[in-house]
Amino acid sequence: MPTYAAEGTSQNQPASHHHDYSISGFIDYNELQKSLHQIEANSKGTVQVEVAGQSNQGLDIYTARVGTGDKVLLIQSEIHGNEKTGTVAILNLLKSLSNNSKQSKEIRDELTIVFMPMMNPDASEADKRRNSMTWSEAVEDFPQLAGAAPSWNYLDRGISQSYNYGENPGFDVNRDFHPDLDYVPQAQDFPGASNMPGWFITPEAQTSRDVYKSLQEEFGNVDVFVDLHHQGLYYIDGTADEVTLSLSAQFVPDPSTSAGAKYAQYADNYDYDFSRQLNVAVYNELQSYGNSRFGNVSLYSQGLDLPGTALGSYALNGSGTVLFEVRGQTQIMGQKEKGQLVKSVERGLSAIVESVADGSVYTLNPAEYETIPLTSSRPTN
Repeated sequence: MPTYAAEGTSQNQPASHHHDYSISGFIDYNELQKSLHQIEANSKGTVQVEVAGQSNQGLDIYTARVGTGDKVLLIQSEIHGNEKTGTVAILNLLKSLSNNSKQSKEIRDELTIVFMPMMNPDASEADKRRNSMTWSEAVEDFPQLAGAAPSWNYLDRGISQSYNYGENPGFDVNRDFHPDLDYVPQAQDFPGASNMPGWFITPEAQTSRDVYKSLQEEFGNVDVFVDLHHQGLYYIDGTADEVTLSLSAQFVPDPSTSAGAKYAQYADNYDYDFSRQLNVAVYNELQSYGNSRFGNVSLYSQGLDLPGTALGSYALNGSGTVLFEVRGQTQIMGQKEKGQLVKSVERGLSAIVESVADGSVYTLNPAEYETIPLTSSRPTN
């Protein structure tokens, strides 16, 4: 999620080796298609796979839906294409939820879960953070933006690791969301800034928004939204212990406070306590195994004001939100680490699903969220 996350190979690794190494052990676009359709076929009607939209370069963006309950969860991965562990975890969880076990049937009776396992397939195929849309394409789609400055999340210069954005520009899709889900881009809102809403100018953000709105229309509310990401190297605050997974519940100031006054119109929908309960459920589950299995779990930086993220916009629309940030980018992971990180995301997602289904999440004390150890960018010896 951080804007400084790596977008290509490490600088001392040859670009020719980059793609083979970084993608190995993960799911590419063709494999995703095959896996989704196989899961759907094996489920005998339990899982419904649909095309929700297309990427900038015309690749299908898929949803996979399981369950018929009244509580609604939307879980997405790979809005940044070099953050891939969540996609594998989603496919594993989808297989589990579609089986004939008593627990899976009970969950399906209580919940409707919609997965978006590869939100940004163009970037996923290139193993990069941003999509492949140019500013001129944005202006073609929205002629009212002619003459406006390109948005702040658009990169059209420089080389990030081995990826040349001067030759291949693109947008950080996870800064292209707006809490007004019916917002139409206006030239006066550009170039914007990190603490201002996005614009829904990328087809990938539009697709996520359209799925979210369709669930709102069907059920009245999307109870839970989870976004799966990677981060750089962090440490447990006050220690030299490396963080395996960070969590967070807050992406805008509380609209009922003076700090969040600019979001006051969303105050009746915003439910920070529920977001904190969801994060506590994940933390408690992973900690129950001890650090030896899932490593160190921490609390991602707080005090954020990022309404242009899917998490920020959907929180203002009434969803309990959870951010997963696993350590590292795809190009620096060994196979053993990949397995641990995928399993930590999968187990964390299961904790959300199970606790919402049986209602136990609502009994958790939101204040326990504040006891989760904080991250630090520097180790303390």
